[in-house]
Amino acid sequence: MGYDLNLIFKIVGVGILVGAAHYILKNSGKEDYAFLATLGGLGIVLIWVIQLLGNFFEQVRSVFKLF
Repeated sequence: MGYDLNLIFKIVGVGILVGAAHYILKNSGKEDYAFLATLGGLGIVLIWVIQLLGNFFEQVRSVFKLF
């Protein structure tokens, strides 16, 4: 359970940092960099979620003794 909360707090932290970076960059006239910062944050979170799903499927495979 602690692992799941840790991941949620990481995702929230990245969201806050990316939101602040996007706001600052957009207001300073650098919309392209704001988009890249948002895209980078999304990429980081997607990598974490994909790794978590991979671990989940490995656990399901080991519990049901598949393959």
